[in-house]
Amino acid sequence: MIESYIPIFVVIAGGIIFGVIMVKLNEWLGPHHPTDEKLTTYESGMEPVRTARERFSVRFYMVAVLFILFDIEVVFLYPWAVVFKQLGVAGFVTMALFIGILLIGYYYIWRKGALEWD
Repeated sequence: MIESYIPIFVVIAGGIIFGVIMVKLNEWLGPHHPTDEKLTTYESGMEPVRTARERFSVRFYMVAVLFILFDIEVVFLYPWAVVFKQLGVAGFVTMALFIGILLIGYYYIWRKGALEWD
């Protein structure tokens, strides 16, 4: 039984070995000319004004997560819009309920102040 897995193990081992060899070749053969300018943080061509280790407020992450949540939920509208006529009234009511729940959630986070930056 284990003999049938030998080709899989060989392919996995070959992939790992190939990856390690490619990384090491880059380290051994690649150019190394670090300068102070190359080692600085790049911020759209502007000089950095603070350290890169600065802590962000939890509100920043909350807004980012909420944006992703509502952005992903909007993706469900595209397939519905494509087959809108075929779904009939049942599809319309279902999507209206879905959008209603989204609006209730949006109103809730708005009232809680989760979208405030300061």
